Amino acid sequence: MIARPWHAGERALQQRVGSAARLAEIGPQVVRDAMPLQHREFFESLPFVVAATVDAAGRPWASMLVGRAGFMRSPDAQTLIVGAWPLAGDPLAEGLAPDAPIALLGIEPATRRRNRMNGRIAAVDASAIRVEVGQSFGNCPKYIQARAPLFVREPRPETPVVETATALDRDAGSLVGAADTLFVATHAPGNDAAQAMDVSHRGGRPGFVKLEDERTLLVPDFAGNRFYMTLGNLLANPRAGLLFVDFARGDLLQLTGRAEIVERDGTALAALAGAERGWRFHVDTVVRRRDALPLRWSAAEASPHLAHTGRWAREEGAQASAG
Repeated sequence: MIARPWHAGERALQQRVGSAARLAEIGPQVVRDAMPLQHREFFESLPFVVAATVDAAGRPWASMLVGRAGFMRSPDAQTLIVGAWPLAGDPLAEGLAPDAPIALLGIEPATRRRNRMNGRIAAVDASAIRVEVGQSFGNCPKYIQARAPLFVREPRPETPVVETATALDRDAGSLVGAADTLFVATHAPGNDAAQAMDVSHRGGRPGFVKLEDERTLLVPDFAGNRFYMTLGNLLANPRAGLLFVDFARGDLLQLTGRAEIVERDGTALAALAGAERGWRFHVDTVVRRRDALPLRWSAAEASPHLAHTGRWAREEGAQASAG
C-alpha cells in the first residue's frame, strides 16, 4: 500500500468537495504500489493501451499503443512490459526515456472495464518499454461507451502522414464536436514518478465537448470516484494533453495545451445537466495522424450513466464551425 497516495493538488480538490477525510483513510487501500494478479492479467489480454508521457518542453501527450493480445506482459507485480513503440510522428515517443514518468490506462470498452497504472520507465529499447509500477488502481465503468475492437491489418511499424497545426481545422473540429470519448494526460512536476503522470478517460453523450472556437474546448466533469487525479494535476500544472480517436477510421487526433478548472455556478456549465464542474482547454499544438491504428471499433452502445447527463442547448452549445 501507499501511505500517502495523494499529492497537494489532489488533496486540495478533495478538501473542496468534502471527500478528503474519507480518501485519506481509504486511499492507501485502493491505490497500490504493485499490480494485483487480476490487473496484470487484464493488461496482458488487451489489444491496445492508452499511454501518456511528457516531452522535453514539459508538454503532456496522450496516445495509443497497439498489439495483439499478449503484447503487454507482467513478469512480476511491480513490472509491466509494453511490447510496442509509437509510430513515426507520435509526440509520445519523446518522453520515453529511462526514469521518465509514464501513465498507462488499460481499458476494455466492450466490457467497460478499466485499470490505471502510473509509474516510471525503467528501461526502453527499440521494441519495448519496461515500466516500474508506482500507482495501480481500478476505476468504475461510468461513462464508457461499449464498443468492440477489430484488427483490419496486422500491427506493424507503418509511417502515417502526420499533420500539425496550432488550431483545429474544420475536419478536426468535427471529430471533437461529435466525440463521445476522450483521453486526458496531465503531469504534476515536483512529485515522485508514481504521482507525477496520469492519463484518464472522459465520456459523455456525442458532442459532450463544447467547441467554443478553433483553439478552445470546454469539457464537463461528471460525478466520478472523487480522487481528482486529473483536476489535482491541473491545479499543480495547467498543462495537459488530449487524445481523440476516430473509431471508424482509425485516426488519432492529439492536442497539447493548457487547461483551467471551471466551476459550474455562473458559467456555461450551469446549462449542462450532470456537470459538477469542468475544465477549459486552450490548444497550443495539434497533431493528426490519419489511419494510424490497425484497429476499428463497432458502433457504440452508450453508457447507462449518461441518462443523467444533459445535452448542450442549441443556443448555448452549438458546436463552433472551426476553419
